[in-house]
Amino acid sequence: MGWLVGTSGWQYRDWRAELYPVGVPQRRWLAEYAGRFATVENNNAFYRLPAREVFQAWREQTPEGFVMAVKVSRYLTHIRRLREPWEPVARFMDRAEGLGDRLGPVLLQLPPTLRADPPTLAECLRCFPSRVRVAVEPRHPSWWAVERELRAVLERHGSALVWADRGSRPVTPLWRTASWGYVRFHGGRARPAPRYGRQALETWRRRIAGEFGSGADVYAYFNNDTGGAAVVDALRFARAAGDGRGGRGDGPGGGPGGGRGGRGGGPGG
Repeated sequence: MGWLVGTSGWQYRDWRAELYPVGVPQRRWLAEYAGRFATVENNNAFYRLPAREVFQAWREQTPEGFVMAVKVSRYLTHIRRLREPWEPVARFMDRAEGLGDRLGPVLLQLPPTLRADPPTLAECLRCFPSRVRVAVEPRHPSWWAVERELRAVLERHGSALVWADRGSRPVTPLWRTASWGYVRFHGGRARPAPRYGRQALETWRRRIAGEFGSGADVYAYFNNDTGGAAVVDALRFARAAGDGRGGRGDGPGGGPGGGRGGRGGGPGG
């Protein structure tokens, strides 16, 4: 499969100028998006877990080979804080598996106030089916002080440590803990904000290639949605990364800003 590049979400009204042609109704945006990107990160499930039928509908709107990553419900991560994970994980997976073969990795984004607790994380990861790829994004700095324990937990479960960027710089250690990778771009320093500059994207391309090469599966998502910045940056990065399914065309109907990508995110997608 190789590198797949997309955005975090697809239902942003200010993306019309960059991605959605005038006249395309919002209910058709996922299909339009999937004609331009190979993957998408769906953050909708984090805020409110949709019914299985909604996931099934998303599958029907996307072509074969499309990959939707799904962010795990905040009920597990932010309310339960990973404790007693069996029922929340089972409920999440029952719904998300409505995507069928479109289901990609699941994203376990930890609260910024959740201090390092490798045993609790390990218990949570054991709840996911072994066939499911889980990417983990710790955000409290105490996690980096327990490198040995954290890496051991992630490696044992084949889970990827999320490589996160903010301000065109890594905000996480660049540890490889699985055979595959997961990268999130939260906002660059270029203008117009929050765009990424060409040099920043090229630096990230080299980082990822240096660790994973061109053959490993790497999922990269741009979360800088304001003003369509994520669309422009994802397309540029897909081309630089050699994502054969990205950058097909240059925008709506072939104009500036096109591509091919994956899953939905943010409230409402």
